[in-house]
Amino acid sequence: MTGAPGQAALPGWGRPKKPAAATPTPGSPGLGDSYFPDYGNGGYDVGHYDIRLRYEPATDRLSGTTTVLATATQDLSRFNLDFALDVESVRVNGWSAGFAREGAHELVVTTPRPILKGQQLTVVVKYTGVPSETLVQGYTGWTRVADGALAVNEPESAWWWYPSNDHPTDKATWDVSVSVPTGVEVISNGVQPRAPLPEAGNRTRWSWRSVKPGATYQAFLAIGQYDIVTDTAPNGQPVLNAYSTTLGERAPAARASIERTAEVIDWESGVFGPYPFEAQGGVAGPVDGIGFALETQSRPVYGPGFWRRGSNTYVVVHENAHQWFGDSVSVADWRNIWLNEGFASYAEWLWSEEQGEGTAQELFDFTYANYPADSEFWQVLPGDPGAADVFADAVYDRGAMALHQLRLAVGDEAFFRILPAWTAEHRYGNGTIAQFQALAERISGRDLDAVFTTWLFTAGRPEPAAAARVAVAPAQPKSWTGIRAAHQLLDR
Repeated sequence: MTGAPGQAALPGWGRPKKPAAATPTPGSPGLGDSYFPDYGNGGYDVGHYDIRLRYEPATDRLSGTTTVLATATQDLSRFNLDFALDVESVRVNGWSAGFAREGAHELVVTTPRPILKGQQLTVVVKYTGVPSETLVQGYTGWTRVADGALAVNEPESAWWWYPSNDHPTDKATWDVSVSVPTGVEVISNGVQPRAPLPEAGNRTRWSWRSVKPGATYQAFLAIGQYDIVTDTAPNGQPVLNAYSTTLGERAPAARASIERTAEVIDWESGVFGPYPFEAQGGVAGPVDGIGFALETQSRPVYGPGFWRRGSNTYVVVHENAHQWFGDSVSVADWRNIWLNEGFASYAEWLWSEEQGEGTAQELFDFTYANYPADSEFWQVLPGDPGAADVFADAVYDRGAMALHQLRLAVGDEAFFRILPAWTAEHRYGNGTIAQFQALAERISGRDLDAVFTTWLFTAGRPEPAAAARVAVAPAQPKSWTGIRAAHQLLDR
């Protein structure tokens, strides 16, 4: 670069001075979440996890190598990963790195060379352990069952099978590959890039790929004896459903529910916007497995309790609504859990309307009447429930009531524009309640502060809008039994 025409160039003009070298510093050991401040880590952003495992159902021993592809967001001298199993080695960009344990679940990696902001990181961690015996503060998120295991939990599950930056604000894609004895099935997220591959020693390697970014806790493993059913959805996507062979007399009810997944997603796409992932399906877990259901990305996992009284499509509606509300659009902070559970619960009310089993208004009336004014239920704030109550009844039921009050305040035309606008604006990202309120106000042209404050952030039983008041005890909607049966296990 030279000076302007006719002018002599000033000495050094156009050559920016080389900045003084910054001193690399440690990445933070947590992201400062309101409820779980030590979850996640600072200093880098993950783009992809390549998880390659070997699992022995007879002993629950897991060994593996996870390759983490990331970008440094600061000059780093060291960084943390969230992980609980025993680590054998760590390499960073091909160089052997130091590592040590700190805190309950922190693996501290000391880089062999300074890492500069913007630099690509390839972190290779080799490890082994028995996840069901690996406790973090007295707890394991890994469920060992008679024929295998389940890695399914919220808000944390990765600690017991792959090292990660474990917070929803750092989303990534996954490749998951697991070697097991032949005859054992492995189910995970997304699609199968190749058929199960025979290996030496009477083993088989199962591979799964998720090409859409997701939060770490939404990756899962279901290992054991499963019957697998495949199909094609109305939108052309692959559908894969898996049923534990231990379900016995509950198996027909599980199939009658989960096999409606493609139908449910087709309907939900018309309400919430285009389905955000590359595959569909569900997993009916074993009788000795989990006691809840989880919206694991592209393929929810259901505990056996949901089928004890017969089929239940309401839990299928709930978990698949999460594919939009919780999975594609994830919380920016766990205090915003209402954006997940309130919306998935209200999806059940909308499905009830669709099926002619009770309107959302009838469900509001009956739910409201179901909790007396002096119930502790009304003391939990859905918009800020506290770390101990992120899965409390109020987050689900009062959360759904809050959305119905919003619907009444803005009218159906605006309400059913707000929902797909939210999922479109924050697709594959994160959101807060404040951002959702701002969107609702922008679309509706209404000041909605009173609605949000009253129903999400004020203790005590609120007074419904005049249009929602009933003078007599409301009748029980037909859908109530199915919704209540689902929520007795979901509200955990």
